[in-house]
Amino acid sequence: MTKMIFVNLPVANVAAATAFYEALGFTKNPMFSNEQASSMVWSDAISVMLLDTAFYATFTNKTLIDAHTTSGVLLALSFDSRAAVDAITEAAIAAGGRETRDRQDLGFMYGRAFEDLDGHTWEPAFMDMEAAAATMDPTAATSA
Repeated sequence: MTKMIFVNLPVANVAAATAFYEALGFTKNPMFSNEQASSMVWSDAISVMLLDTAFYATFTNKTLIDAHTTSGVLLALSFDSRAAVDAITEAAIAAGGRETRDRQDLGFMYGRAFEDLDGHTWEPAFMDMEAAAATMDPTAATSA
């Protein structure tokens, strides 16, 4: 079986959260979705489970955070281009999300960050691996 990750997120409104993630390009898997949860597929290996807050609470004895005011996790996704990073961020904003910081452009790496409707932070990023390797070349630091 392929190794996969299922990111489980508590949401206030499953239908609204589902629409938000569909606007970003996620696909709803009806086999694992109902009124308490939506299984949103990002890739063959990554799915996001949007769980009604009360349903989510049945999986833990811990106090749930309010992701609008407390950070519990930063979720990063890699993309093939800067344009793709911009596209998903702009789609998130258009669907009711909020950009949480200025763009970060390090030359070899480009990223943005946005919150979904429930305050969960996503960080789409593009990295030029050749440029990153050149930047991190240990001989470059010793020749200065």
